[in-house]
Amino acid sequence: MAYSMDMGRLMGLRYKSHPWHGINIGPDAPKTIIAFIEMVTNDAVKYEVDKESGYLILDRPQKYSNLLPALYGFIPQTYCTENVAKLSNQNLNRTDICGDGDPLDICVLTEKNIVHGDILVKAKPIGGFRMIDGIEADDKIIAVLENDAVYGNYTEIDQLPELVVNRLRHYFLTYKEIPGDSGEPKCSIPQVYGSAEAHKVIEASALDYDNKFNLDRVFK
Repeated sequence: MAYSMDMGRLMGLRYKSHPWHGINIGPDAPKTIIAFIEMVTNDAVKYEVDKESGYLILDRPQKYSNLLPALYGFIPQTYCTENVAKLSNQNLNRTDICGDGDPLDICVLTEKNIVHGDILVKAKPIGGFRMIDGIEADDKIIAVLENDAVYGNYTEIDQLPELVVNRLRHYFLTYKEIPGDSGEPKCSIPQVYGSAEAHKVIEASALDYDNKFNLDRVFK
């Protein structure tokens, strides 16, 4: 039996799309993107998508009192390797940084109480943290939920209350640290950038994905 477009559409409706590979980043990317949310602010354990199956898995319990200050997940069809690392090396005047080999992480700010992850949201990137984990580029895109009553009109990260940015920064600088450990911090955030650079990071991660999986996309 010949495979038809109708059959392909029905197969897509019958089976859940893989959140990393089967969800489109959105027609208006990078200005507005689709994000897959793995964790919400009241999660006391860390969930993440299993790259092979696409299902959420329990990564680890949160051992300490670090609670997410925003929705957290990743941007589908992105991958952080060569081009993302290149941006970090250029902006930090380094040559040793590599990509972490994961989809691009994103935090989405909203005033709504979203009670569970494993959902898609439409978000508007307004900036990001150039975070380095060891020697790996581990950028965190900061976005606002589209049409959110409180955050929806923000267009740049420097418009956010300083407390909100500091909460996000503190979470990512401490969520892997063990209290009492006197060793060097594992993560650092040497740069906070605005929406224009966030768009470049998203485009770089999409290019890394395309290079990895032999696709060819062009953003507007």
